[in-house]
Amino acid sequence: MRAVDEFERRVRAELEKLGRAGLRRSLRAPSGIDLSSNDYLGLAAHPMLKQRMAAAVCEYGCGSTGSRLLRGERECFSQVERRFADFKGTERALYFSSGYLANLAVLAVFPESGDVIFSDERNHASLIDGARLSRARRVIFPHNDAAALARLMSEATGAGQRFIVVESLFSVDGDFAPLTEYAALCRETGAALIVDEAHAVGIYGERGQGLAAPEMAGHRPAPLGLISINTAGKALGVAGAFVAGPEWAIEFLAQRARTFIFSTAPPPAVAAALDASLELIEGEPKRRGRLLELASYVRRRLGVGGSSQIIPVVLGSNERAMAVAEALQREGFDVRAIRPPTVPEGTARLRISVNVNLSETVIDRFVDALCAASS
Repeated sequence: MRAVDEFERRVRAELEKLGRAGLRRSLRAPSGIDLSSNDYLGLAAHPMLKQRMAAAVCEYGCGSTGSRLLRGERECFSQVERRFADFKGTERALYFSSGYLANLAVLAVFPESGDVIFSDERNHASLIDGARLSRARRVIFPHNDAAALARLMSEATGAGQRFIVVESLFSVDGDFAPLTEYAALCRETGAALIVDEAHAVGIYGERGQGLAAPEMAGHRPAPLGLISINTAGKALGVAGAFVAGPEWAIEFLAQRARTFIFSTAPPPAVAAALDASLELIEGEPKRRGRLLELASYVRRRLGVGGSSQIIPVVLGSNERAMAVAEALQREGFDVRAIRPPTVPEGTARLRISVNVNLSETVIDRFVDALCAASS
């Protein structure tokens, strides 16, 4: 009993420490105008996705009942994987139940002892955790600095495989990786390029296929082992993630990825919704164009550069970021404060996330409220 009491005291002390630092989070349901979610294209509640998913529940049931290597496999999973691979321009794709699990799988499976992972300093936590699970040496390079990366690669010793790991569109800063330069480095050095496309797939590229598709400008010939992780719970509006790449890489992943082998397969109805999402993204390019128009309008109103749909408003202290977010919430805008460890100390911010359901009128109201709250 004494040991349990000590455990409770330790945990409560840590919770109090989080509270004093302004870092204790709380779960809060959506309320007000959405300026914080990743439903960029407004597909999560699209009637076509809901209808397809509901019909699939009636056909397949609610659960898959097992991992895909046991009784959880359904033809609908293989079908949507083939469709996504075609959409992405790759030989094959494998579907995981979350982007986090997909990133863990890729980085735990491919890098081995003696290899080196070169990772951008602002990579998502799932990429960081995946790299930690690998047996490879990890080298962190300055954010989006291709010259520094080239220098670090030239200084690295050893004959193992090298991996460059980045996000194509960074989830908090809203800026783009210089993928063309990284692809050139891969061709020069034999490194493999691993790209997290969570916030780019569905939006960028001629068909919405993202920024790391092999046929994109600057990627011909494709760098060795170009592997992308494509989250389906953001612009695609559903859930899970596709890992896309060469057939040999995806087959190895299916054989070795513990987060795939030992996970119950997602509900089969998710595949039907994903199929509908891909149909809409390819068939309605104006939806993607409208999103980027609105993102540009927000940036002009705020007087900030860049072009993506993710717009950081850096406020500094945790307390100030929380106070401004709460003021905007009272005005009917669902904006959340982003604090360490998601961002570096002293750079707490609002992460403004633009979606197609906004309008210029709503944006004007929001910008006015933001200026008033942060002045």
